[in-house]
Amino acid sequence: MAQSMTAFARVEHNDNNGTLTWEIRSVNHRYLEPHLRLPDVLRELETPVREQLRKTIFRGKLECTLKFTESAQQQSIDINLVYAEQVIKAAEQIAQLMQNPATINPVEILCWPEVIASQSQDNQALQKQAMELFKQGLAQLKQHRAREGDELARLIDERLTQIGVEVEVLTALVPDMLDAQRQKILARCQEMAVEIDNQRLEQELVLLAQRSDVTEELDRLNTHIQEVRRALKDTGAVGRRLDFLMQELNREANTLGSKAIDTRTTQAAVNIKVLIEQMREQVQNIE
Repeated sequence: MAQSMTAFARVEHNDNNGTLTWEIRSVNHRYLEPHLRLPDVLRELETPVREQLRKTIFRGKLECTLKFTESAQQQSIDINLVYAEQVIKAAEQIAQLMQNPATINPVEILCWPEVIASQSQDNQALQKQAMELFKQGLAQLKQHRAREGDELARLIDERLTQIGVEVEVLTALVPDMLDAQRQKILARCQEMAVEIDNQRLEQELVLLAQRSDVTEELDRLNTHIQEVRRALKDTGAVGRRLDFLMQELNREANTLGSKAIDTRTTQAAVNIKVLIEQMREQVQNIE
């Protein structure tokens, strides 16, 4: 089924360790173009996130933002008092060897490795949790893209139906239009009161009918309509195929207009081109 490239998803997870929040925005783009914003503590997730995107999304520009707010409990400070006492004693011993030793600064003691330690959680577990949350966000994004894709497919199908009506009406009118053109030429020759070579006239009329016959274009329009509907039901990325089919529909509509020998054909060609342009705008947003 058709998938839209425009969607938004937001998922959040709270526990004693803190709050993880993923925000994923998707807009239309010719290729898959992900942009990631990750906190430093979870920077290692960039590669697995990109791999997961490649498995799940085929086209679109995506902005994936991860925010992590550590809980107050996890931000508390634990001081290794035993080790701090050892650092102080060592500093006092050094001070005895100096003539004018400076007073020991407590802040400098805190800067020593292992004197102060943040009760940070297991980073590996945090990464696993963030990736699981990202998969949930992607699933939500896919649901949103699918819902909008269904709506786009419905709008396109409505216009395909209108084109089909135009084609059906013209198909029924083609014989009458060709006969009317033949009668018009014969009447013009009679008005001019010129001597007519009936055999040559018939040859010219046959050639004119061949150049003006739009049956082939109408048949191809019907074929392209069926192909578009078939593509809309296919799974995977169908946007590029739909874009190609829009070009083919437009090509047939242009030929239809250039062969017009009747105002009804001209008007139908214009109506069909308007409908094709409306579909092309919708197709630009399909994955």
